[in-house]
Amino acid sequence: MSIKVLPPDLAAKIAAGEVVERPASVVKELVENSIDAGSSQITIEIKAGGVEQIKVIDDGHGIASEEVSIAFQRHATSKIDSQEQLDAIATLGFRGEALPSIAAVSRTVITTRQPLNPGGFRLELLWGEPVSSGSQGSPPGTAVEVLDLFGNLPARRKFLKSSSAETSRIQELVSRYALVFPGIRYQLMVDGRVSFTSPGKGVHREALLAVYGPQAATAMLEVHGEDPETGYQVDGFAGAPSLTRANRTYMTFFVNRRWVQSRMLSFAVEEAYIGLLQVKRYPLAALNISIPYEEVDVNSHPSKREVRFREENRVFSTVQRAVRAVLMADSPIPSLASPPESAYPAAVAPSFFPRSAFGAARYGGGMPDYEGGLEGGQADARLPKQPAPPLKVVGQLKLTYIVAEGPAGMFLVDQHAAHERVLFDRIYEKASEQEPQSQPLLELVSVDLSPAQGDTLKTHQEALENYGFQFEPFGDGSYLLRAVPAIFSEGDPAKALLDVLDMTAFEGLVRQNEDVSPASIA
Repeated sequence: MSIKVLPPDLAAKIAAGEVVERPASVVKELVENSIDAGSSQITIEIKAGGVEQIKVIDDGHGIASEEVSIAFQRHATSKIDSQEQLDAIATLGFRGEALPSIAAVSRTVITTRQPLNPGGFRLELLWGEPVSSGSQGSPPGTAVEVLDLFGNLPARRKFLKSSSAETSRIQELVSRYALVFPGIRYQLMVDGRVSFTSPGKGVHREALLAVYGPQAATAMLEVHGEDPETGYQVDGFAGAPSLTRANRTYMTFFVNRRWVQSRMLSFAVEEAYIGLLQVKRYPLAALNISIPYEEVDVNSHPSKREVRFREENRVFSTVQRAVRAVLMADSPIPSLASPPESAYPAAVAPSFFPRSAFGAARYGGGMPDYEGGLEGGQADARLPKQPAPPLKVVGQLKLTYIVAEGPAGMFLVDQHAAHERVLFDRIYEKASEQEPQSQPLLELVSVDLSPAQGDTLKTHQEALENYGFQFEPFGDGSYLLRAVPAIFSEGDPAKALLDVLDMTAFEGLVRQNEDVSPASIA
């Protein structure tokens, strides 16, 4: 096949695939444009998970009518015009790819007006080509409506998740920006109903309240740290050790107020909590790392989700130390105490100790496949699974680990993870038998849910109730818990519901007609 230049429409579709991966990608690009435009209010409306409609409305400075069509040309931007400005980019958007990429895979309508102009301007495009344009009355600011997303790319649509899953991604995205830009009032409308609202008063604690609810917000600790040699600064909030979740999705990071995804930053925060959390529990955190612009490359990924640091190790240590310092000031590490002799009498432990096969899942177990002991001082998370040997319990450590003696040496067993694996097996058995048992609570328990958790609960309410949960709305993202599955009756009922909503191991339990056996989850 000979080399040839691709047709413009095909090239546009390929380029759009790098920027517009799913509906949340569209929301991200449009919201960032609104933030860069100096908006104080941003409203996001979505239908059918964003596939049918996405509309972002702001009260920013708008676009001049003669520049609207230029904004939809590839690499057209008002953010930079030189290499020096690119090296010191402070705006969220700068590549000039978002609007043309979005327009190439949808029907897009933009209406905009600058505050000093008497009238606005409207432009409609279909698959990237202008359809109509002209003057139109509108309030100051910009409204971009994206309809029939991926309508010209049916193969791309097939790879999208369900409407509820795509909606959850958008909810999480909007809540992240509410945390780092608390001076902007956000409102998210999902299928005609208000899903999330932030106060927009510039108070970080109020933004935390809107995103996480009152119980979690009050348990968040302020973080302020700085590396005097590099000038790196860390500001934000980290949860007290008592505030944990079953996965890492509640750790949010910004670099110069730009939301990024970074395993390195996640590990830095987890390192700060060493010795303070139970196994397979993860903290809540919302941190902004301020760093000289020349020290970070934000142009390494088309969607700008990933960044590269010049001094990655220094960034890691700055974050880890800042979070660790506030944790130590709030709750110093207790000294180890000898366990009571009667805590666990010497006995042969069962040889069928359940073992983890669920990654980060909490009620799926958390015990590593440790059989065979530790060699070289390191544990291999991918050791082949073998039956656990008979163990003799000799004590307990910090009310968390069972100290046991086996043929190969000493074993530390996470008693909570082992117990919860047993609980999972029991709830699975009850689900298989279709005989769930519900335990009414003596006192109603209030549970605060994030927007994404609330949407999951509403979407799968019938299935959750079938498995023994009973709850009712209590306003502002809160629910009153009346009953839980009987196997959770002796623990924290609120924590049980939160973990069930968060955990991948339990996703099957709230879906009908799916295999949720332990083997299928392993």
